[in-house]
Amino acid sequence: MKDVLHFVFGIFGNATALFLFLSPIVTFRRIIKRKSTEVFSGIPYNMTMLNCLLSAWYGLPFISPDNLLVSTINGTGALIEAIYVLIFLIFAPKKVREKIIGLLALVTSIFTLVALISTLALHGQARKLFCGIAAAIFSICMYASPLSIMRLVIKTKSVEYMPFLLSLFVFLCGTSWFIYGLLGHDPFVTVPNGCGSVLGAMQLILYAIYRKNNGKAATNCHSNGDSLKMNDVKPAQIYELNGEQV
Repeated sequence: MKDVLHFVFGIFGNATALFLFLSPIVTFRRIIKRKSTEVFSGIPYNMTMLNCLLSAWYGLPFISPDNLLVSTINGTGALIEAIYVLIFLIFAPKKVREKIIGLLALVTSIFTLVALISTLALHGQARKLFCGIAAAIFSICMYASPLSIMRLVIKTKSVEYMPFLLSLFVFLCGTSWFIYGLLGHDPFVTVPNGCGSVLGAMQLILYAIYRKNNGKAATNCHSNGDSLKMNDVKPAQIYELNGEQV
């Protein structure tokens, strides 16, 4: 029964993670249609791709047995994010393109370094520990990215820029993989996804508190001369769904 539940939560985790990976599709449809990246940031897609690559590597049988479902969804996620990055490079202005190319080179270098060290220098438990820590660090960073939007929700008392479905699937994805990690006795899956589950729950709580103020408080804030500035939100803090961006 434990093995069955482990498999079931892994499948459910794959489904919810796929939704998260596909959520920016409308954003990129807009970029292609307008032939411009406008003020969208390419940083989140590069960092998510790095997270997916490291997690997919960690889930491989010779690194971490019984975690093939981790590899399948993160391998798929890495491919999807690579497509996003490619589209971004095609339509980004020259200066932005140069920065994204530099970031892409950094992402590739980090993953290559982790893969080479774990393959050539480490074996057994040491290899799993090294790859697991690397994957966990970037998974936590990915889940922590909406913190700036949670701050914005509290400041404006509006959930205009925090879509309910995205918050829900962050919670479901984190919870599914958290339980999957618990059943598999794998701290490198349990810890980062436990953080994701908590952060997702916090977003849902904020949504429940401020859902009736959707768009209203932010408008009132602006009319009172206490509006938020775009400079308050850094490029790496962008939270997107259906083309919405802070």
